[in-house]
Amino acid sequence: MGNHDVWDQFGKTRDPSLREKLVLDHLGLVKYLAGRLAVNAPPGMTREDLEGCGVIGLLDAIDKYNNKLGMEFKNYAYTRVRGAILDEIRKQNWVPRSKWQKFNQLKKAKERLMQQGGHPGEKLLAEKLGVDDVKLRQLAAEYNNAFPVSLDDNPGNDNDSVLVDMISDPGSPDPLDQVVERTEKEVLAAAIDELPERDRLVLALYYQEELTLKEIGKILEVTESRVCQLHAKALQRLRSILSDRL
Repeated sequence: MGNHDVWDQFGKTRDPSLREKLVLDHLGLVKYLAGRLAVNAPPGMTREDLEGCGVIGLLDAIDKYNNKLGMEFKNYAYTRVRGAILDEIRKQNWVPRSKWQKFNQLKKAKERLMQQGGHPGEKLLAEKLGVDDVKLRQLAAEYNNAFPVSLDDNPGNDNDSVLVDMISDPGSPDPLDQVVERTEKEVLAAAIDELPERDRLVLALYYQEELTLKEIGKILEVTESRVCQLHAKALQRLRSILSDRL
């Protein structure tokens, strides 16, 4: 079946198998745009996250495309896939540019000191940044609130220390914050329970077991591209459930 015939048939039947074929045929566009736009993504947002958003944009483009109008689908889908990725980046990238620069300085200083083989304490790290201890703790706390995963990253040498180990805790956790965090986790868990079984499995394998899309594909006996699509749809359903709850 030629490409034009596929679009004609899909327009008439809305066959899910044809939709999946169209997604797989144009997944390269998603990967290309995700790679191009990854430089704009905030820390903690991976290229696979961007690809997931792009697949959602691609699905929307497929459902709305009219091949009778004469526009090539790749041109039609380009702006929608790109827009879906950029929208998610804008949602996540709420930190002001000036704060971004300070965060980057903090992370680079930490990585340089760790690569030198030492165990930089609070004083040495503050000296490298040209700030006092109070400013360093404040900046580290802001960094941790914005990107908690990034703070736990190990720069790659044999030292197991991470940034949170280098900077002293200015105080005990606020009990109210702990209650809010626990409540949010309960809401998230309840929302996940409402997902279809396959969605729950994909999310569990990806986020809990930390398997790659390729590894998940072997378990589910589907292609890596199909797993990417399933992952994106699962996140879309989860966001929809959470938006109704929050």
